[in-house]
Amino acid sequence: MEKTKETWFQRIENMHPYQTLIYLGMFGSGLIFLFMTVAFLASDTSVMEGVRFKMPKSFILSSLIILISGYTVTKMMLHFKEDDVTKLKNSLLLTFFLGIIFTGLQFMGWKELGDMGVDFRGLPSGSFLYVLSGIHIFHLVGAMIFAIIMVYQYSRVEKDEVKHLILLTNPFEKMRIQLFTTYWHFMDVIWLTLFLIFVLTF
Repeated sequence: MEKTKETWFQRIENMHPYQTLIYLGMFGSGLIFLFMTVAFLASDTSVMEGVRFKMPKSFILSSLIILISGYTVTKMMLHFKEDDVTKLKNSLLLTFFLGIIFTGLQFMGWKELGDMGVDFRGLPSGSFLYVLSGIHIFHLVGAMIFAIIMVYQYSRVEKDEVKHLILLTNPFEKMRIQLFTTYWHFMDVIWLTLFLIFVLTF
């Protein structure tokens, strides 16, 4: 008997609540960034020429950092399949620290913008640089908080063989790693897209 193909709504109904929450969250966040980016592109960017705007070096460096973090977060699922909780924890911890570095560089980028005279006073396009990057940091911090919770949990089980086995055979844990990886890559793509728009616009 031929199997009936699931509809889009049926697939959503069959998802774990965590999956539904994350995917809906990414969809909502994507809309926010889309609307803000459209508003940014519609603003008068020519006024930025008067302040001799140059892309902050910290923004350029942070883009490299976020690319590296995309690689380290991908390693998590590989280590999970290898049954290596220690490497899994280390990859997650490295991703977390790269997120910290990225966030620090973003603040440094804001300082560079301020030194150029780009602020919230009279420069709508300049304000969007702060707002868009700030919203991105807010979303990324949420993932970083979740990451440090997972690191703590992995630290508790990596020395216990029984808990170690339970963790690595738990479908829920596999799903958590997949969701975290997906969300982190989503944040990577959002920033790199914003950065590319900033570069092409000014």
